Amino acid sequence: MTASADFVIDASVALAWGLRDEASEYSDRMLERLDKSKGWAPDLWPHEVANGLTMAERRSRITPLERAQFVDDLLKLPIEIVAASPRIVLETQAALADRYQLSAYDAAYLDLALRLGLPLATQDKKLAAAAGAAGVALARTK
Repeated sequence: MTASADFVIDASVALAWGLRDEASEYSDRMLERLDKSKGWAPDLWPHEVANGLTMAERRSRITPLERAQFVDDLLKLPIEIVAASPRIVLETQAALADRYQLSAYDAAYLDLALRLGLPLATQDKKLAAAAGAAGVALARTK
């Protein structure tokens, strides 16, 4: 089904690739991993990334040209979007959100990592802690 180097990627990591003030060694290494592996994301991921870029542009953290170039680059990456059924969202993901005190959005990433049996790439400390508690490995930089 999936290669062992694949991982679920959340919006915090992807946005760090386009927003200099959020960049980190971890996010840079996750981007490098996409040379040899595939990223997976829930279907809300493009919405979260778009919202992050919209807010960054409104706050003059990036220019419209930088945003357009980043979107162009992002769309070329091997990131597969996975839809969740309404039942998964309203039952499984909601239960994960309740159990680990996450937003429903963050629970979508945790759920996808659990369903695919893949590690999770995130810069969000609360989501990372929930992943650990749920038995989901965090994606490593090597």
